[in-house]
Amino acid sequence: MGGGLAGMLAAHVLAGFADRVTVVERDRLPKDEEPRPGVPQGRHPHVLLQGGQTALEALLPGFLAELTAAGAPRVGMPSDLVLWQNGRWFRRLPATTHIYTGSRAQLEGLVRQRVLRGHSIDTVESTDVVGLLGDARRVRGVAVRERSGTTSRGKEEILDADLVVDASGAGTRAARWLAGIGARPPHEETIDTGLAYASRVYRGPEGVLGDGTAGYYVYPNPEQVHAGGALPLEDGSHLVIVSGLRGDEPPTTEAEFEAYVNRLPHPLLHRWLERAEPLSSPFGFRRTGNIRRRYDLAGAAPAGFLATGDALCTFNPIYGQGMAVAAMNALALRDCLADRRRTPSTRRVQRALLAASRQAWDISAGADRAMPGATGNAVTGAPADRVADWYLARVQERAPGDPVVGRAFRAVLTLAEPVGALFAPPVARAVLFTPPAPTPTTPPPNPEP
Repeated sequence: MGGGLAGMLAAHVLAGFADRVTVVERDRLPKDEEPRPGVPQGRHPHVLLQGGQTALEALLPGFLAELTAAGAPRVGMPSDLVLWQNGRWFRRLPATTHIYTGSRAQLEGLVRQRVLRGHSIDTVESTDVVGLLGDARRVRGVAVRERSGTTSRGKEEILDADLVVDASGAGTRAARWLAGIGARPPHEETIDTGLAYASRVYRGPEGVLGDGTAGYYVYPNPEQVHAGGALPLEDGSHLVIVSGLRGDEPPTTEAEFEAYVNRLPHPLLHRWLERAEPLSSPFGFRRTGNIRRRYDLAGAAPAGFLATGDALCTFNPIYGQGMAVAAMNALALRDCLADRRRTPSTRRVQRALLAASRQAWDISAGADRAMPGATGNAVTGAPADRVADWYLARVQERAPGDPVVGRAFRAVLTLAEPVGALFAPPVARAVLFTPPAPTPTTPPPNPEP
């Protein structure tokens, strides 16, 4: 259920183990690389983190070369970006990790072409899933109805299946469908800061960013809740984003959008906008809460049903984790199905998918838990979280200027290494016994050699 990134990658994996795979998608899949209505945040900035790159390359060998050949910007961190966090500018040291910042539509289109070219996978487009078939013990298929415009119409049809995978995204209706067949919906853990963001495409005059500078970004924190930046797209333009919390949402009118940029702690981005040409109207997005659906718990879902991607864990998009986790979920699915030592029961596989999402959840939920006005049933952390928060605060103080701490910090944030990398002896010594290293007092215009 769902033909986006998570759905296509799950279909790709299942095609190696099943006789027949069918993808049901509510939109008509575009022939070109263009945003789909079913991806409401598709016009906003997306990044492919290092952990997602590794997973995609394992699933689709050679894919990163295709992505680079298509023009997707590969941005080194921290060398290629001017970054601000917790009142400090990052030193632009040589890159220890890279992110891709091209459009979501481009990446999703390339994945779709590669998956459908490599397998005999049926696609049923412009079709809504309207319910599950089966009972509380086992899901046996889905009921579907053809779409016309924005509504379902026509006769309801049945698609029988031995396995149903929910990859329908953050707007999943699986809880209601499970209840409809007598199954227990999953427990949902939620944290919501009320964060909202708005984006607009600009093209800057040549050289406006400075030599070797791909973009800017200001990270939020509890004392400085506004965030924003400019990240490069595949056509040479930049996608500018600003964000604020509940009650102080960024506007989507042109003049007010640019005025809102002045709320960032430095006028750097606003000065860039004064010299850049807008190529689109501003567009907003407000559905940014973290939701983790605990299908892994006993009795939470019938056999024959799995959830993946945003239908399993929805993250605040400001942290850029969604695409990476979709790929990491698919890799976990493949590894479970390929493991000949164990029978891949629904619960065992679902636990593996959730485990693949855990680090991203800990990062996103942990950061949002500390933001003012955060709500939800997972806002209150465990007592041990206070010790971890103290340590991580010291990590963040040192990451902008310390090469050792910064390298580990970026590796964990980009899902390339486990959280344990922050506690490796060289990192722990710097965090516990060394004062924060000096950092630039103004935005550094060039990378360090």
